Amino acid sequence: MIVIGLTGSIGMGKSTAGAMFADRAIPVISADEIVHDLYAGRAADAIEAAFPGTVIDGVVDRNRLSKSVLNNEQAFRRLESIIHPLVAEEREAFVEMHRAAGQKLVVLDIPLLFEGNGQETVDKVVVVSCGDELQKQRVMKRPGMTEEKFEAILARQLPDAQKRARADYVVDTSGSFEHTRQQIDKIIDDLVPNAASKTGRS
Repeated sequence: MIVIGLTGSIGMGKSTAGAMFADRAIPVISADEIVHDLYAGRAADAIEAAFPGTVIDGVVDRNRLSKSVLNNEQAFRRLESIIHPLVAEEREAFVEMHRAAGQKLVVLDIPLLFEGNGQETVDKVVVVSCGDELQKQRVMKRPGMTEEKFEAILARQLPDAQKRARADYVVDTSGSFEHTRQQIDKIIDDLVPNAASKTGRS
């Protein structure tokens, strides 16, 4: 089984690319979705203990947590020490489940793949990318986003050019959805020949 690590800086179109893999019946697991579930489940108590007042009715309030760790390296590392091991457990279980089922290809959507040396745990790396201006336009439309928050997020991410240089495949998301989909299709067909017949596509 081939394990793809799907990554890219904020606003580059990673979620869209992940959905397009899923449209081809390729199993996809998103680190963001795992964290969302953990915030409403088994990570909540540990986060409340580390960051009092950030959990409401058993669920982590992302805005409160963001304010607690923004521009605070020590606090951010503390949060990572709670979340990262739990995310890794969920991801490993996902991979093993599909390996046992005989799946040929799976996708791990990991925003900070290179930053966390996650490239060592996957077989191929797909980086989604677009221009700086388009990236900023997309991100600033998100609820609760500010210039300060955007800059803080970028500061924690490897520059896009470096990600592209280290990728096995680069998907340009600056064009139409169809153009992006064509690039995703090419990657799948390159890695898993005859995948169309196995996923029900004609």
